[in-house]
Amino acid sequence: MCVGLGALLLPALTDAYTVSLASTALVLAVLAMSTQLLVGVAGLPSFGQAAYFGAGAYTAALLADAGLTAGPVQLAAAAIAGAVTAAATAPLVLRTRATAFLMVTFAVQNLAATTAAQWSTVTGGDEGIHTPPVTVWPGTAPLTGPGYVYWYTLGCFTLLAGAVAVLMRSRLTLILRGCADHEARMSALGHHVSVEIAAGYTAAGALAGAGGALLVAVNRYVSPADLGFEIAAVTLLAAAIGAGTMTGAVAGAIAVVTARDLFGGATGGHAPALLGVLFLAVAYGRPLTTRLRRTPVEGTPS
Repeated sequence: MCVGLGALLLPALTDAYTVSLASTALVLAVLAMSTQLLVGVAGLPSFGQAAYFGAGAYTAALLADAGLTAGPVQLAAAAIAGAVTAAATAPLVLRTRATAFLMVTFAVQNLAATTAAQWSTVTGGDEGIHTPPVTVWPGTAPLTGPGYVYWYTLGCFTLLAGAVAVLMRSRLTLILRGCADHEARMSALGHHVSVEIAAGYTAAGALAGAGGALLVAVNRYVSPADLGFEIAAVTLLAAAIGAGTMTGAVAGAIAVVTARDLFGGATGGHAPALLGVLFLAVAYGRPLTTRLRRTPVEGTPS
């Protein structure tokens, strides 16, 4: 209750820069929850969510550039774009498990970033796409102040977190956890594990795509750097900090933004060093859960 009230009153309690960082933290928190659905629930260590994040971000940016600035429309379209992209790549990615899965998702992320950089007629190339401010609904005033953008982002984050909470109590999540523990046994029990894991992967892609729409709402800009390895790495770090829980993933995202942007700026630009310390603390103090040690289905490449 106190945390929610503090989050709601944040623009009245602090300066515009901190409010902007809070908006960035909420965006990363959505992406971290998407990654946690794979890492902490399904036992699939992934670098690839940045690709679906980028698919959603570019979808929202192109809609905004075309004059469709309504935030809910951008959010829905970005979620669909993330889901479709994830579903399209799932047959390739889900042929692997464990370290091989991690490397394939890294390739997906790298391919997406390269495509965004090279397809300049659509994405603007390395220059990216600048967008007008988001609106709550067509015909309403654009959200230009940091506080208004933060409240919009907080509202969307709350909606997405609620959807994730429902998903975490669903049959699909129970099946994903079972597959993480012993995929061969789940298959022997009659579950269509390939289809069910693909459904979870698609849901994670939809959530990442929605996060991309929020990125555009906050920054009014998207570029290939927003699909880069750094985004993928810090998102996986946030999920690892969360140790299998969605609340932990959100806390991990806040910790990453605090170390990288708030403390990094206050220490004269030593953000990479602070992130390095955070990576080491997670690696040695709380390693990735045993869910990463997947048992592959008989006949599945590993």
